[in-house]
Amino acid sequence: MKILMVYPKYPDTYWSFTHALRFISKKAAVPPLGLITVAAMLPPEWEKKLIDMNISALKSSDLQWADYVFISAMYIQKESVSEVINRCKANHVKIVAGGPLFTQEHQNYPQIDHFILNEAEITMPEFLADLFSEHEPDRVYSTTDYAEMKSSPVPEFNLLKVKDYAFMSMQFSRGCPYACDFCEITSLLGHKVRMKTPGQIISEMDALYKLNWRGPVSIVDDNFTGNKKVIKTHLLPAMKKWMHQHHYPFTFNIQASIDLSDDPELLHMLTETGFSSAFIGIETPLEESLLECKKIQNHNRNLLESVKTIQRSGIQVSGGFIVGFDSDTPDIFQQQIDFIQKSGIVAAMVGLLNAPKNTMLYKRLESENRLISEATGNNTDSSMNFIPKMNRDTLLEGYHKIIENIYAVKPYYERTRQLLRNYQRKHVSQKKMELSYIGAFVKSIGIIGIANQGRREFWKFMAWTLFRHPTLIIEAFTCVVYGYHFRVVFGLTKSKINVPG
Repeated sequence: MKILMVYPKYPDTYWSFTHALRFISKKAAVPPLGLITVAAMLPPEWEKKLIDMNISALKSSDLQWADYVFISAMYIQKESVSEVINRCKANHVKIVAGGPLFTQEHQNYPQIDHFILNEAEITMPEFLADLFSEHEPDRVYSTTDYAEMKSSPVPEFNLLKVKDYAFMSMQFSRGCPYACDFCEITSLLGHKVRMKTPGQIISEMDALYKLNWRGPVSIVDDNFTGNKKVIKTHLLPAMKKWMHQHHYPFTFNIQASIDLSDDPELLHMLTETGFSSAFIGIETPLEESLLECKKIQNHNRNLLESVKTIQRSGIQVSGGFIVGFDSDTPDIFQQQIDFIQKSGIVAAMVGLLNAPKNTMLYKRLESENRLISEATGNNTDSSMNFIPKMNRDTLLEGYHKIIENIYAVKPYYERTRQLLRNYQRKHVSQKKMELSYIGAFVKSIGIIGIANQGRREFWKFMAWTLFRHPTLIIEAFTCVVYGYHFRVVFGLTKSKINVPG
C-alpha cells in the first residue's frame, strides 16, 4: 500500500512567521505533527511519503503514485484543503481525512472517501481493521472516548525534511483543566489532562537527536502545565537527565497558563531543563471580561507582575489578547496597549473575539441569535462571527488602534527593551552565534537597517542592546526579525526590496 500524507498550505498570518523565516532560510515554522504521528500508526510495510505544501509543491506524480491520500488540517487551511481535494479527485485517488477541521465539520466534505475523526489512536485501528477485512471500510470513524496517550506512537520524524523547519514539535499531553468559554480545546480534547510517559518523550527526543536536529522544539500541548505534579516529579527530571547526557541540544517552548508564575520550583526546573519561552493566554486586563469568559486562572492577580516573574525566571513570554467581550468598554483599547507595552511581551497576538463551533461561547451566542457566520480560524484578520455588544465600527477602530500602537516601529522597539530589562536568561542551553544567525543578521542589515522604514530605530535599538545587554544580542535580534514579520502581516511597513528565501 502506498500512502501519501498531505499537509495543506497555511495562508500568510500572524503565526505563519513567513517573513521572519526567510531571514534564516527556513520554509515553515513547525512540521505537521499530527500527520507524522498517524503515519506511525500505519503498517510498517506500507510505503509512506509526506508532502507538506508549506515546504514543497504537491505534484500530480505524487498523487498518481498513491493508493490513498491522508490529509489533516485546521480551519485556517480550508482554501488549500479544497485545492487538494479537487486534485485528488482529478487523479482518481481516494482520500482519508482527519484532524480538527474535519472533526468539526466533516459533513461539509462529501468528496472525501473516509474520515478518521477525533483521536486517531482510537479511530485509526478501527479503519485499518475494516480495510484488511472482507467488507468495505465505513465512511466515518468517530468516537466520544478520549485516547490513552500511552498508546500514542513515536511520530515518524524521518518523513520530514527537518532542515526546512524552524522548530521541531512534540506532544506530551492532551486536554486542559480550565473552561474558558471561547476555547475549542476542551470540546475537542476534554478537561482531563491525559499524558504520555516520560519514556515516550525520551524516545521522541532520541528520534530527533538521531536525525541530527539541534535547536528549538515546540511542545504543542495546549496547556503543558495542566498537571504540574506529574511534570515536576516525573517528566522534567527525566528530560533534564537526557539533556545533560546529550549536552543540551534542544531548547523548548510551551503553552501554559498564567499560574505558572505561582510556582518558583517549577520555573526553576523548566529553565534547568532547557525551556526558554512560553505562550500564555492573558486575554484582557479587565477583570469583568475575565469573569465573563470564565478565565478563572487569571482572576484576582496582578497579571503584569505574573508576566515579569516568568520573564525574570529565564522564560520569555508571548501572549494572547482579545477585545470584543460583552463587558469591554471603549477604554479597553488603551488599557490593552498600556499593559502590552509595560509587560515586555514582544509577540503579543491581539485578536477580535470569535466563537469557534461547539464552544460554550458559540452555544450562548447561538441562543441569543447573535451568530452571523462561522469563525475563519484566523484571529488577527479583523473578522468577528457574531454581533458584538459594542458598536462594531468602534470595536474595529479600537482594534486597529491597538495593532498600530504596539507594532509601529518605535513602540515595538521600546517594548523589546522592556523585555530585555525584565528577562534573565537562566536556561543552560546557551545560544551560540551559528552560521544561520550570521546570515540572518546580514539580511536584516540590508532589509531592516537600510531599505525599510524605521531603520533609525533599528540602529538605535541594536546599539542600546550591545551597550546594555550584550549577552542577549541573539534574543534581541530574534525580536527584530519577528517585528518585521508582524509589521508586514499587519500592513505597517514599506520596504524597497523583499527578503530572499
